[in-house]
Amino acid sequence: LLLDRSLIGMRKLIDSTLADVQLTAGMASRTQLISLADFIDEARISASLEAQSRGCKLTVGDIDRDIALDVDRDIMLSAVGNLVQNAFKFTHRHSEVRLNAYAAGDHVRFDVEDHCGGLPAGSAEEMFQPFKQSGEDRSGLGLGLAICRRGVEANKGTLSVRNIPDSGCVFTIDLPRHSLPLAS
Repeated sequence: LLLDRSLIGMRKLIDSTLADVQLTAGMASRTQLISLADFIDEARISASLEAQSRGCKLTVGDIDRDIALDVDRDIMLSAVGNLVQNAFKFTHRHSEVRLNAYAAGDHVRFDVEDHCGGLPAGSAEEMFQPFKQSGEDRSGLGLGLAICRRGVEANKGTLSVRNIPDSGCVFTIDLPRHSLPLAS
């Protein structure tokens, strides 16, 4: 269990550091058209170990196989992974974290919902500031959500959080929607 947590922590640090270096250095974005379903499968596999080590359940909704994203896959995988890892970090043990991705008009939305008990009043926007941490678990540097937001914005999207009092919160990524080319 200790080794699993150490490996998860190391992966999270490496992923967020690489994303931050790419964003800070102004490196050209490597956008590509990718399948939303394949992307979510990759995120689910990556989060499974975290779910197990935290004693929680990860639930992933059904994904429309025709939806695509035109994004920098690595940066977005880091962003979604960071949100899911944060959800496991703050959610109550033996509860559930949900990851859903769906079309909403000409957008694709990712929702990461946890059961952390809700956010303190006035903390929703503050939590996206660098080096800000809330909750009892102060592991990490407090950079994850700031890097996550920058990565989403670099991919022409937005990241927001909605508080569900006495239950948890929902982080939502909103990106432009694309379609996969028809097979010929």
